[in-house]
Amino acid sequence: MNIRKITATLIATFVISMMNAQNPFFEKYNTPHETVPFDKIKVEHFEPAILEGMKEQNVEIDQIINNTDAPNFDNTILALEVSGDLLSRVMRAFSCLQGAETNDDLLALAQKMAPALNAHSNNIQLNEVLFDRVKSVYNQRAELNLNIEQNRLLEKTFKNFARSGANLSKEDQQTYRQLSEKLNLLSLKYSQNNLKETNEYVLSITSPEELIGLPEDVVAAALETAKEKGLEGWAFTLHAPSYIPFMKYSKNRELRRELYMAYNTKGSNNNEYNNIDIVKDIVNLRMEIAQLLGYDNFAQYVLTERMAENSDAVYGLLNQLIDAYMPIAQNELNELQELARKDQGSDFTVMPWDWSFYADQLKDQKFNINEEMLRPYFELESVKEGVFGLATKLYGITFKKNNDIPVYHKDVDAYDVFDKDGKFLSVLYTDFHPRAGKRSGAWMTESKGQWIDQQTGENSRPHVMIVMNFTKPTESKPSLLTFDEFETFLHEFGHALHGIFANSSYNSLSGTSVYRDFVELPSQILENYATEEEFLNTFAKHYQTNENIPSDLIDRIKDAANFNAAYACIRQVSFGLLDMGWFTRNTPFDGDVKEFEREAWSKAQILPVVDNTCMSTQFSHIFAGGYSAGYYSYKWAEVLDADAFSLFKEKGLFDQEVAKSFRDNILSTGGTEHPMVIYKRFRGQEPTIDALLKRNGIEVNK
Repeated sequence: MNIRKITATLIATFVISMMNAQNPFFEKYNTPHETVPFDKIKVEHFEPAILEGMKEQNVEIDQIINNTDAPNFDNTILALEVSGDLLSRVMRAFSCLQGAETNDDLLALAQKMAPALNAHSNNIQLNEVLFDRVKSVYNQRAELNLNIEQNRLLEKTFKNFARSGANLSKEDQQTYRQLSEKLNLLSLKYSQNNLKETNEYVLSITSPEELIGLPEDVVAAALETAKEKGLEGWAFTLHAPSYIPFMKYSKNRELRRELYMAYNTKGSNNNEYNNIDIVKDIVNLRMEIAQLLGYDNFAQYVLTERMAENSDAVYGLLNQLIDAYMPIAQNELNELQELARKDQGSDFTVMPWDWSFYADQLKDQKFNINEEMLRPYFELESVKEGVFGLATKLYGITFKKNNDIPVYHKDVDAYDVFDKDGKFLSVLYTDFHPRAGKRSGAWMTESKGQWIDQQTGENSRPHVMIVMNFTKPTESKPSLLTFDEFETFLHEFGHALHGIFANSSYNSLSGTSVYRDFVELPSQILENYATEEEFLNTFAKHYQTNENIPSDLIDRIKDAANFNAAYACIRQVSFGLLDMGWFTRNTPFDGDVKEFEREAWSKAQILPVVDNTCMSTQFSHIFAGGYSAGYYSYKWAEVLDADAFSLFKEKGLFDQEVAKSFRDNILSTGGTEHPMVIYKRFRGQEPTIDALLKRNGIEVNK
């Protein structure tokens, strides 16, 4: 090698060394509670850290498989559980930013790194020697005297290998690798297409006449959005705080139709963000993977690890809900249709872009209540105090804002959470408002999980995030939430409590690491408090006068709680049917996606189906999230939460004994036991649909 090449090599090595030395992932986080140093992390830090993380885990895997001692729980199962710490830390931070604060560089990096990450995972799951060691421990499990958590971790580890192709032939394992890599990339592309198309659409209005019907706050927010985008007049987007009030209040039916079509054709337009072929490919790839693993279809593969256990149970629940709710939902539509025809004429047909508009009018007529009437009492900061206060009343925990914790955006706040005895329990990040780098919807995630160090006994506490897209403040008013946004806050905070109270020995069994059709119980049970006067009186005050929300207004909230509840239920059921329709297929699909969709959910459709609309191309829950063959989980968990909350109603909304039992048995246990076991331990019985029907005002037929 000549001197120039030697010099160039030395310089390159020095540059890489300097970059690594400045990479915050390669050193202990010098932050409160070792929280992610978001203020120091740059896009260019991720790739070298991911590569190094995979390299480190490979060394750890080699140590396991080269261990000359006979396989046992500690040297195989536990060693595998704690491997990959660096990679896990990097990917948690990367995932947080991908969802809440992404950009073109991060999106491109995600695409670039996906094949390597998928290959790394497959290399572990398909490592024959490693699986032999896992299998050896699993086969001895009856003689190992393991405790409940150890047994659960062993069982989960073994199943993860088997469900990831470890039992396949070499040839089939290669096929599995190829299919899983394609699926991973397609799911990522699907999600990115949705984000980009959502962000690109703007309904620009320059004529004040086209704003008729819209409340002052909505107009002010649209004015702010237009300024942000450098537009004249007012701008409306497909983000929930903009889209939902426009559909509810705008008297311009044509503009409502335009906005509705923009929202409901995402991913199916003739542009670079089209997801039609991606939907087909994802459906077929998942089916092919499931069949390669010995299952008839993807739903069967998924449901063996769910409370429902099989598609018959899922369809049984969905059909039971259709039978109970469809007649009432039809009556709700008829009542709405009658109101609309008084306004528009006897031949008028309510279309999907009319539903929110006339539903709001009907609700106001029947109960003298609407969202704008409630907003002044749900100022975000007060709601936050109220929701945090609810956790204090139930569990004794407290929240203290910590400005020293780095955050990834100025809108994000971080809190130290303390248990009732004053001990540190968790970090909680809150992120409330929409922006271009944030995907739509609301979710809970973690930048760090919880586990107990098996050598020191230290309980490593979690760092939990709740991310939402709520109404932003304007120049003249603070953020005033709709009642739906308030309920969403409660929902995500319920997920957060599941993470905050996590108290398991192993990270992979901790917190929300439970069956998908059980994970919504902690979130949905908290929504029940939204209409409880005893809770509302703790925080719901007018943001200008500081007066408590009037009792008669609370009564109207309660009276209106079941307004169009049947329609809402059937709508959720329709999504469940669509999900199951796609993933119970056992033959390849190459048909018309829109036609298949119309047929799959036809029995749960109430409003006319509009040509050219398509849910499947934007249904991220099932095509890019974790709810494929699992969207029914929301209704399944609703049965659980109604049944569980009935105990609070019986004993007292803030009953300490019931709350402690819910914390100990549901929130702290994670996935250490089968969910029905821990549910029955809390409730004393298996759940029935009766409490849900009663809550929704539907007669229970015995």
